[in-house]
Amino acid sequence: MNIHEYQARAIFARHGIPVPEAEVAATAEEAAAAAERFGGRVVVKAQVHAGGRGKAGGVKLASTPAEARGSAEAILGMEIKGIEVRRVLVAPAEDIASEAYVGIVLDRARRADTIMVSSEGGVDIEEVAATMPGAIRKVAVDPRYGLLAHQAALLGHHLYDDPGAARQASSIIAKLYAAYRASGATLAEINPMIVNPAGEVKAIDAKMNIDDNALFRLPGIAALRDTEAENPAEVRAREAGLSYIPLDGNVGCCVNGAGLAMATMDLVKYYGGEPANFLDIGGSSNPDKVVAALELITEDPNVKSILFNIFGGITRCDDVANGIVEATSRMELGVPVTIRLTGTNEVEGVAILAAQGFEAMVDMDRAVETAVRRAGGGTDSEPGDGR
Repeated sequence: MNIHEYQARAIFARHGIPVPEAEVAATAEEAAAAAERFGGRVVVKAQVHAGGRGKAGGVKLASTPAEARGSAEAILGMEIKGIEVRRVLVAPAEDIASEAYVGIVLDRARRADTIMVSSEGGVDIEEVAATMPGAIRKVAVDPRYGLLAHQAALLGHHLYDDPGAARQASSIIAKLYAAYRASGATLAEINPMIVNPAGEVKAIDAKMNIDDNALFRLPGIAALRDTEAENPAEVRAREAGLSYIPLDGNVGCCVNGAGLAMATMDLVKYYGGEPANFLDIGGSSNPDKVVAALELITEDPNVKSILFNIFGGITRCDDVANGIVEATSRMELGVPVTIRLTGTNEVEGVAILAAQGFEAMVDMDRAVETAVRRAGGGTDSEPGDGR
Protein backbone atom coordinates (compact mmCIF):
# COMPACT_ATOMS: atom_id res chain seq x y z
CA MET A 1 0.00 0.00 0.00
CA ASN A 2 1.25 3.46 -0.91
CA ILE A 3 0.56 6.45 1.30
CA HIS A 4 0.82 10.15 0.55
CA GLU A 5 3.78 12.33 1.44
CA TYR A 6 1.77 14.25 4.02
CA GLN A 7 0.84 10.98 5.73
CA ALA A 8 4.45 9.77 5.73
CA ARG A 9 5.58 13.12 7.13
CA ALA A 10 3.14 12.71 10.01
CA ILE A 11 4.51 9.24 10.78
CA PHE A 12 8.07 10.57 10.65
CA ALA A 13 7.19 13.45 12.97
CA ARG A 14 5.58 11.08 15.51
CA HIS A 15 8.89 9.24 15.69
CA GLY A 16 10.85 12.39 16.37
CA ILE A 17 12.26 13.08 12.91
CA PRO A 18 12.60 16.84 12.30
CA VAL A 19 10.03 17.51 9.58
CA PRO A 20 9.07 21.11 8.74
CA GLU A 21 5.44 22.03 9.28
CA ALA A 22 3.11 21.76 6.29
CA GLU A 23 -0.59 21.83 5.44
CA VAL A 24 -2.72 19.81 3.04
CA ALA A 25 -5.05 21.70 0.70
CA ALA A 26 -7.84 20.38 -1.50
CA THR A 27 -8.55 23.72 -3.17
CA ALA A 28 -6.52 26.64 -4.48
CA GLU A 29 -8.07 28.89 -1.81
CA GLU A 30 -6.93 26.54 0.95
CA ALA A 31 -3.43 26.53 -0.53
CA ALA A 32 -3.35 30.35 -0.60
CA ALA A 33 -4.55 30.50 3.01
CA ALA A 34 -1.82 28.07 4.07
CA ALA A 35 0.81 30.16 2.28
CA GLU A 36 -0.52 33.26 4.04
CA ARG A 37 -0.12 31.60 7.43
CA PHE A 38 3.41 30.44 6.67
CA GLY A 39 4.54 33.73 5.14
CA GLY A 40 7.44 33.98 2.73
CA ARG A 41 8.13 31.42 0.01
CA VAL A 42 6.35 28.08 -0.01
CA VAL A 43 6.50 24.93 -2.08
CA VAL A 44 3.27 23.44 -3.46
CA LYS A 45 3.52 19.69 -4.05
CA ALA A 46 1.06 17.30 -5.69
CA GLN A 47 -0.07 14.48 -3.42
CA VAL A 48 -0.32 11.49 -5.71
CA HIS A 49 0.84 7.88 -5.68
CA ALA A 50 3.29 8.31 -8.54
CA GLY A 51 6.94 9.19 -8.96
CA GLY A 52 8.30 11.97 -11.10
CA ARG A 53 6.05 14.69 -9.67
CA GLY A 54 8.61 17.40 -10.27
CA LYS A 55 9.22 16.44 -13.90
CA ALA A 56 5.45 16.35 -14.48
CA GLY A 57 4.97 19.86 -13.12
CA GLY A 58 3.55 18.71 -9.82
CA VAL A 59 5.99 20.63 -7.62
CA LYS A 60 6.12 24.43 -7.74
CA LEU A 61 7.68 27.24 -5.71
CA ALA A 62 5.54 30.25 -4.82
CA SER A 63 6.72 33.55 -3.34
CA THR A 64 3.28 34.91 -2.39
CA PRO A 65 -0.14 33.54 -1.44
CA ALA A 66 -1.39 34.59 -4.87
CA GLU A 67 1.34 32.56 -6.53
CA ALA A 68 0.52 29.63 -4.25
CA ARG A 69 -3.10 29.86 -5.39
CA GLY A 70 -2.00 29.84 -9.02
CA SER A 71 0.33 26.90 -8.44
CA ALA A 72 -2.41 24.92 -6.74
CA GLU A 73 -4.84 25.69 -9.55
CA ALA A 74 -2.30 24.36 -12.05
CA ILE A 75 -1.59 21.19 -10.06
CA LEU A 76 -5.04 20.21 -8.77
CA GLY A 77 -6.88 18.18 -11.35
CA MET A 78 -3.80 17.39 -13.42
CA GLU A 79 -2.94 13.76 -14.09
CA ILE A 80 0.43 12.27 -13.21
CA LYS A 81 0.94 8.82 -14.69
CA GLY A 82 -2.81 8.48 -15.16
CA ILE A 83 -3.75 9.44 -11.59
CA GLU A 84 -5.65 12.67 -10.88
CA VAL A 85 -4.18 15.03 -8.28
CA ARG A 86 -6.83 15.82 -5.64
CA ARG A 87 -4.68 17.39 -2.92
CA VAL A 88 -1.53 19.46 -2.61
CA LEU A 89 0.90 19.88 0.25
CA VAL A 90 1.93 23.43 1.10
CA ALA A 91 5.16 23.81 3.10
CA PRO A 92 7.61 26.63 3.76
CA ALA A 93 10.49 26.67 1.30
CA GLU A 94 13.71 25.82 3.09
CA ASP A 95 17.14 27.38 2.62
CA ILE A 96 19.36 24.48 1.61
CA ALA A 97 23.11 24.22 2.10
CA SER A 98 23.33 20.56 1.06
CA GLU A 99 21.09 17.63 0.16
CA ALA A 100 21.41 13.93 0.99
CA TYR A 101 19.42 10.76 0.50
CA VAL A 102 18.36 8.26 3.17
CA GLY A 103 16.28 5.19 2.39
CA ILE A 104 15.33 1.85 3.89
CA VAL A 105 14.12 -1.01 1.74
CA LEU A 106 13.32 -4.67 2.31
CA ASP A 107 16.08 -6.56 0.51
CA ARG A 108 14.48 -9.90 -0.28
CA ALA A 109 17.73 -11.40 -1.54
CA ARG A 110 19.44 -10.70 1.78
CA ARG A 111 16.28 -11.35 3.78
CA ALA A 112 16.99 -8.19 5.70
CA ASP A 113 16.15 -4.52 5.77
CA THR A 114 18.87 -2.51 4.04
CA ILE A 115 19.60 1.14 4.77
CA MET A 116 21.08 3.22 1.96
CA VAL A 117 22.51 6.71 2.22
CA SER A 118 24.08 9.03 -0.33
CA SER A 119 25.41 12.56 -0.27
CA GLU A 120 23.81 12.95 -3.71
CA GLY A 121 20.29 13.84 -2.59
CA GLY A 122 17.42 15.49 -4.38
CA VAL A 123 17.69 13.23 -7.44
CA ASP A 124 16.47 9.72 -8.20
CA ILE A 125 18.55 7.22 -6.26
CA GLU A 126 18.36 4.88 -9.28
CA GLU A 127 20.17 7.52 -11.32
CA VAL A 128 22.86 7.82 -8.64
CA ALA A 129 23.24 4.03 -8.54
CA ALA A 130 23.73 3.94 -12.31
CA THR A 131 26.13 6.88 -12.64
CA MET A 132 27.89 7.08 -9.26
CA PRO A 133 27.50 3.76 -7.44
CA GLY A 134 30.36 4.64 -5.10
CA ALA A 135 28.30 7.50 -3.69
CA ILE A 136 25.89 5.06 -2.04
CA ARG A 137 26.66 3.39 1.29
CA LYS A 138 24.56 0.39 2.36
CA VAL A 139 24.11 -1.39 5.68
CA ALA A 140 22.06 -4.58 6.05
CA VAL A 141 20.23 -4.73 9.38
CA ASP A 142 20.30 -8.05 11.21
CA PRO A 143 16.65 -8.75 12.07
CA ARG A 144 17.71 -10.35 15.37
CA TYR A 145 19.17 -7.12 16.75
CA GLY A 146 17.73 -4.27 14.70
CA LEU A 147 19.72 -1.20 13.75
CA LEU A 148 22.67 -0.81 16.12
CA ALA A 149 23.95 2.57 17.28
CA HIS A 150 27.34 2.16 15.63
CA GLN A 151 25.68 1.35 12.30
CA ALA A 152 23.61 4.54 12.40
CA ALA A 153 26.75 6.50 13.34
CA LEU A 154 28.68 4.96 10.46
CA LEU A 155 26.00 6.04 8.00
CA GLY A 156 25.76 9.54 9.46
CA HIS A 157 29.50 10.09 9.19
CA HIS A 158 29.47 8.79 5.64
CA LEU A 159 27.12 11.64 4.76
CA TYR A 160 28.77 14.50 6.62
CA ASP A 161 32.26 15.47 7.73
CA ASP A 162 30.86 17.96 10.22
CA PRO A 163 30.41 16.11 13.57
CA GLY A 164 27.24 17.99 14.45
CA ALA A 165 25.53 17.22 11.15
CA ALA A 166 26.71 13.60 11.33
CA ARG A 167 25.21 13.16 14.80
CA GLN A 168 21.90 14.66 13.68
CA ALA A 169 21.85 12.41 10.62
CA SER A 170 22.59 9.34 12.73
CA SER A 171 19.67 10.18 15.01
CA ILE A 172 17.35 10.69 12.02
CA ILE A 173 18.43 7.37 10.48
CA ALA A 174 17.71 5.52 13.75
CA LYS A 175 14.30 7.17 14.06
CA LEU A 176 13.51 6.44 10.41
CA TYR A 177 14.24 2.76 11.02
CA ALA A 178 11.93 2.81 14.05
CA ALA A 179 9.16 4.41 11.96
CA TYR A 180 9.75 1.88 9.18
CA ARG A 181 9.43 -1.10 11.50
CA ALA A 182 6.46 0.24 13.44
CA SER A 183 4.51 0.93 10.25
CA GLY A 184 5.02 -2.44 8.56
CA ALA A 185 6.82 -0.69 5.72
CA THR A 186 8.76 -2.18 2.84
CA LEU A 187 10.22 1.21 1.94
CA ALA A 188 10.86 4.47 3.81
CA GLU A 189 12.69 7.31 2.12
CA ILE A 190 13.84 10.86 2.78
CA ASN A 191 14.89 12.56 -0.44
CA PRO A 192 16.19 15.05 0.20
CA MET A 193 17.41 15.24 3.76
CA ILE A 194 18.87 18.73 3.97
CA VAL A 195 21.30 20.76 6.01
CA ASN A 196 20.27 24.40 6.24
CA PRO A 197 22.69 27.34 6.67
CA ALA A 198 22.22 27.12 10.45
CA GLY A 199 23.53 23.55 10.43
CA GLU A 200 20.16 21.92 11.13
CA VAL A 201 19.43 18.58 9.44
CA LYS A 202 15.82 18.13 8.35
CA ALA A 203 13.65 15.76 6.34
CA ILE A 204 11.82 17.89 3.77
CA ASP A 205 10.37 14.98 1.84
CA ALA A 206 8.85 11.69 2.97
CA LYS A 207 7.87 8.50 1.22
CA MET A 208 6.64 5.16 2.56
CA ASN A 209 5.29 1.95 1.05
CA ILE A 210 3.45 -0.40 3.39
CA ASP A 211 3.33 -4.20 3.24
CA ASP A 212 -0.30 -5.18 2.60
CA ASN A 213 0.30 -8.31 4.67
CA ALA A 214 0.96 -6.17 7.75
CA LEU A 215 -2.25 -4.14 7.58
CA PHE A 216 -4.39 -6.61 9.53
CA ARG A 217 -2.37 -5.81 12.67
CA LEU A 218 -2.01 -2.09 11.99
CA PRO A 219 -5.54 -0.64 11.69
CA GLY A 220 -4.25 2.91 12.09
CA ILE A 221 -1.93 2.50 9.12
CA ALA A 222 -4.59 0.66 7.09
CA ALA A 223 -6.90 3.64 7.58
CA LEU A 224 -4.44 5.79 5.61
CA ARG A 225 -5.32 4.06 2.34
CA ASP A 226 -6.65 6.53 -0.23
CA THR A 227 -8.49 4.53 -2.86
CA GLU A 228 -9.23 7.67 -4.89
CA ALA A 229 -5.50 8.06 -5.49
CA GLU A 230 -4.97 4.45 -6.56
CA ASN A 231 -5.33 2.86 -9.97
CA PRO A 232 -9.08 2.11 -10.23
CA ALA A 233 -8.41 -1.29 -11.78
CA GLU A 234 -6.14 -2.27 -8.89
CA VAL A 235 -8.77 -1.14 -6.38
CA ARG A 236 -11.44 -3.30 -8.01
CA ALA A 237 -9.03 -6.23 -8.18
CA ARG A 238 -8.29 -5.99 -4.47
CA GLU A 239 -12.01 -5.80 -3.64
CA ALA A 240 -12.57 -8.92 -5.74
CA GLY A 241 -9.76 -10.80 -4.00
CA LEU A 242 -7.46 -10.74 -7.03
CA SER A 243 -3.77 -9.93 -7.24
CA TYR A 244 -3.49 -7.67 -10.29
CA ILE A 245 -0.72 -5.52 -11.72
CA PRO A 246 -1.18 -3.88 -15.13
CA LEU A 247 1.74 -4.08 -17.57
CA ASP A 248 2.41 -2.79 -21.09
CA GLY A 249 1.94 -5.90 -23.25
CA ASN A 250 -0.96 -7.32 -25.27
CA VAL A 251 -1.37 -10.88 -23.91
CA GLY A 252 -3.83 -10.80 -21.01
CA CYS A 253 -2.98 -13.47 -18.44
CA CYS A 254 -5.41 -15.09 -16.00
CA VAL A 255 -3.59 -17.59 -13.81
CA ASN A 256 -4.07 -19.34 -10.46
CA GLY A 257 -1.05 -19.03 -8.22
CA ALA A 258 1.59 -16.31 -8.10
CA GLY A 259 4.46 -18.63 -9.00
CA LEU A 260 2.65 -19.99 -12.03
CA ALA A 261 1.69 -16.43 -13.01
CA MET A 262 5.36 -15.39 -13.01
CA ALA A 263 6.34 -18.47 -15.00
CA THR A 264 3.55 -17.75 -17.47
CA MET A 265 4.79 -14.20 -18.06
CA ASP A 266 8.32 -15.49 -18.57
CA LEU A 267 7.09 -17.96 -21.17
CA VAL A 268 5.01 -15.30 -22.93
CA LYS A 269 8.21 -13.29 -23.38
CA TYR A 270 10.13 -16.40 -24.44
CA TYR A 271 7.72 -16.94 -27.33
CA GLY A 272 8.06 -13.32 -28.44
CA GLY A 273 5.04 -11.79 -26.72
CA GLU A 274 4.56 -9.24 -23.96
CA PRO A 275 2.28 -9.88 -20.95
CA ALA A 276 -0.42 -7.26 -20.40
CA ASN A 277 -0.74 -7.97 -16.71
CA PHE A 278 0.06 -10.07 -13.70
CA LEU A 279 -3.22 -11.55 -12.50
CA ASP A 280 -3.51 -14.27 -9.88
CA ILE A 281 -7.09 -15.43 -9.25
CA GLY A 282 -5.94 -17.65 -6.39
CA GLY A 283 -7.43 -21.05 -5.67
CA SER A 284 -11.07 -20.09 -6.16
CA SER A 285 -13.18 -21.22 -9.11
CA ASN A 286 -15.95 -18.76 -8.18
CA PRO A 287 -17.42 -17.52 -11.49
CA ASP A 288 -17.77 -14.01 -10.06
CA LYS A 289 -14.04 -13.94 -9.50
CA VAL A 290 -13.35 -15.07 -13.05
CA VAL A 291 -15.77 -12.43 -14.37
CA ALA A 292 -13.96 -9.74 -12.37
CA ALA A 293 -10.64 -10.96 -13.76
CA LEU A 294 -11.89 -10.90 -17.34
CA GLU A 295 -13.40 -7.43 -16.89
CA LEU A 296 -10.04 -6.12 -15.73
CA ILE A 297 -8.22 -7.74 -18.64
CA THR A 298 -10.67 -6.67 -21.35
CA GLU A 299 -10.76 -3.06 -20.14
CA ASP A 300 -7.16 -2.77 -21.30
CA PRO A 301 -7.37 -1.65 -24.95
CA ASN A 302 -3.92 -3.11 -25.64
CA VAL A 303 -5.04 -6.69 -24.95
CA LYS A 304 -5.30 -8.69 -28.18
CA SER A 305 -5.40 -12.19 -26.72
CA ILE A 306 -6.36 -13.75 -23.37
CA LEU A 307 -4.56 -16.70 -21.84
CA PHE A 308 -5.99 -18.84 -19.04
CA ASN A 309 -3.28 -20.95 -17.41
CA ILE A 310 -4.78 -23.10 -14.67
CA PHE A 311 -2.99 -25.78 -12.67
CA GLY A 312 -5.44 -27.76 -10.58
CA GLY A 313 -3.95 -28.77 -7.25
CA ILE A 314 -6.36 -28.33 -4.38
CA THR A 315 -8.54 -26.50 -6.89
CA ARG A 316 -10.29 -28.96 -9.20
CA CYS A 317 -10.02 -28.37 -12.93
CA ASP A 318 -13.69 -29.21 -13.49
CA ASP A 319 -14.69 -26.47 -11.00
CA VAL A 320 -12.45 -23.99 -12.80
CA ALA A 321 -13.84 -25.06 -16.18
CA ASN A 322 -17.39 -24.45 -14.96
CA GLY A 323 -16.28 -21.04 -13.71
CA ILE A 324 -14.78 -20.12 -17.08
CA VAL A 325 -17.92 -21.25 -18.94
CA GLU A 326 -20.23 -19.26 -16.69
CA ALA A 327 -17.97 -16.21 -16.69
CA THR A 328 -17.61 -16.09 -20.46
CA SER A 329 -21.38 -16.53 -20.87
CA ARG A 330 -21.93 -13.31 -18.94
CA MET A 331 -19.77 -11.07 -21.07
CA GLU A 332 -18.55 -10.56 -24.63
CA LEU A 333 -14.76 -10.80 -24.68
CA GLY A 334 -14.04 -9.57 -28.21
CA VAL A 335 -10.57 -11.17 -28.32
CA PRO A 336 -9.43 -14.80 -28.77
CA VAL A 337 -9.12 -16.94 -25.66
CA THR A 338 -6.56 -19.69 -25.10
CA ILE A 339 -7.06 -22.08 -22.18
CA ARG A 340 -4.53 -24.40 -20.60
CA LEU A 341 -5.95 -26.69 -17.93
CA THR A 342 -4.09 -29.46 -16.14
CA GLY A 343 -4.07 -31.16 -12.75
CA THR A 344 -6.84 -32.57 -10.60
CA ASN A 345 -9.84 -33.65 -12.72
CA GLU A 346 -8.30 -32.22 -15.87
CA VAL A 347 -10.06 -34.77 -18.11
CA GLU A 348 -13.43 -33.67 -16.77
CA GLY A 349 -12.45 -30.02 -17.06
CA VAL A 350 -11.31 -30.31 -20.66
CA ALA A 351 -14.58 -32.12 -21.53
CA ILE A 352 -16.69 -29.36 -19.95
CA LEU A 353 -14.88 -26.69 -21.94
CA ALA A 354 -14.99 -28.69 -25.18
CA ALA A 355 -18.76 -29.10 -24.83
CA GLN A 356 -19.06 -25.31 -24.84
CA GLY A 357 -16.84 -24.87 -27.88
CA PHE A 358 -13.58 -24.08 -26.09
CA GLU A 359 -10.32 -25.78 -27.02
CA ALA A 360 -8.57 -26.64 -23.78
CA MET A 361 -4.90 -27.61 -23.85
CA VAL A 362 -2.85 -29.39 -21.22
CA ASP A 363 0.61 -28.40 -22.50
CA MET A 364 1.72 -25.06 -21.12
CA ASP A 365 4.19 -24.25 -23.91
CA ARG A 366 1.67 -24.95 -26.63
CA ALA A 367 -0.96 -22.78 -24.92
CA VAL A 368 1.37 -19.84 -24.36
CA GLU A 369 2.76 -20.00 -27.89
CA THR A 370 -0.78 -20.06 -29.25
CA ALA A 371 -1.88 -17.08 -27.17
CA VAL A 372 1.16 -15.07 -28.28
CA ARG A 373 0.51 -15.91 -31.93
CA ARG A 374 -3.14 -14.90 -31.60
CA ALA A 375 -2.01 -11.55 -30.20
CA GLY A 376 0.06 -10.97 -33.33
CA GLY A 377 3.45 -11.87 -31.91
CA GLY A 378 5.57 -14.96 -31.84
CA THR A 379 8.95 -16.43 -32.65
CA ASP A 380 10.19 -19.33 -34.72
CA SER A 381 10.32 -21.55 -31.63
CA GLU A 382 8.37 -24.78 -31.82
CA PRO A 383 5.88 -25.47 -29.05
CA GLY A 384 7.71 -27.32 -26.32
CA ASP A 385 11.10 -25.74 -27.03
CA GLY A 386 10.90 -23.74 -23.81
CA ARG A 387 10.39 -26.74 -21.57
